[in-house]
Amino acid sequence: MPAEPARSVQTTWLYTLGSIVFFFGFLDLVVALSMLEAYLRTDDPVTAVLVVLMLVASATQLRYCWFLRVGRGGGLPNPWWTAALLAPAVIVWVLGLFSQADALAAAVPLWAAASLIACLLPKPQRRLVLLVALVTVIAHPMLATAVTGEQFVFGRTSDTWMIAIFAAMLPVMLLSSMWWWEVVVQLDRHRRTAAELAVTQERLRFASDLHDIQGHHLQVISLKSELAERLLEIDPAAARELVHETRLIAKQALEETRSLVAGYRHVAFDDELENAREVLTASGAECTLRLGPLPADALAQSALASVVREATTNILRHSEATTVTIELTTTSERVELAIANDGVAVQSAVTDATDASAATNSTGATDASAPGRTAGPAVGPTVTRAPGSGLAGLRERLAAVGGTLETATDASGTRFELRATVPVGARVTT
Repeated sequence: MPAEPARSVQTTWLYTLGSIVFFFGFLDLVVALSMLEAYLRTDDPVTAVLVVLMLVASATQLRYCWFLRVGRGGGLPNPWWTAALLAPAVIVWVLGLFSQADALAAAVPLWAAASLIACLLPKPQRRLVLLVALVTVIAHPMLATAVTGEQFVFGRTSDTWMIAIFAAMLPVMLLSSMWWWEVVVQLDRHRRTAAELAVTQERLRFASDLHDIQGHHLQVISLKSELAERLLEIDPAAARELVHETRLIAKQALEETRSLVAGYRHVAFDDELENAREVLTASGAECTLRLGPLPADALAQSALASVVREATTNILRHSEATTVTIELTTTSERVELAIANDGVAVQSAVTDATDASAATNSTGATDASAPGRTAGPAVGPTVTRAPGSGLAGLRERLAAVGGTLETATDASGTRFELRATVPVGARVTT
């Protein structure tokens, strides 16, 4: 269900409607008073009928103004409303030919009705309606002179000038008010769209952080549980230690998830590096850390910690690496993190070229469904795991702080490298 317009939009519409109604009411009042003055001067019964019909025409015009909320070219309302608007105006125009009242005043109701209708029509039809209405206004004094024999003199009374000026301004006032109303409506739509986008972006950010936490920890829990199961009969003490570590990791995942929900989660970059080395070593890979000075910028640390976490998870899930190198280089302008492993060749042997290309783009390995990792000799059936989806999120996160993420495979096709670069003093960009 679309969001309701803001209260300020409703207030703007009431202000716009009030301005239009006031303009119409004032013009109709001037015309009615001009006709009433002519009746009191001549005691003409036709003019008396004109005064009554003028009041009816004014009432229908004011009610018709409510339909302008659809904006310019928004379409006409029920035909009966349009007929009710035109009927008294046409009758006043016809009776004005035989009345002693000002001939120009008798043509104003039809001009006002045509101006209202024109606002709701598409631009070509709008111009045509206004042109026809203008012709009827100009023709009315000429026809009245031919019928009554009394020469029409423009400006004979002060009312004529006022009526002419206000009638000329009527379509300009209507169209400009409608344009202003449409601007307000568009701004409100953009405001609601921006709010929906902000909510969507926050959901994506939360989903990305949740993927980072749960994906990493669950992968480690799975690995340690598998190792504990295999060591249960061979080395119960080591298996017990692994079960204990698994419990601690699960507790840590629970705490970080709660912190994420509360919005207070902070990533410790050095902890992530040590955790990565411990987990990769436990999986049977030789992990080497070559670390320069850690960046002082909190945003850079958070972004690079996410890279370490995602890269570690992908190595555990999608490769059979035996050696992993994590190298951090810090200069005065940027921080560069390179994570390389030799687990590409094993997967290449069990995938075709198409799968290899797709998986390299998304996970940094050659296959998105590689055999599961084992520590030491393989025992039991091989586990197939689904591909990760974190590299695209990492690229977006690094781009937000002005960083980049690149992946490459060496000439022999046996070593894969992920390289992340973040500028020193990174700032979030939108």
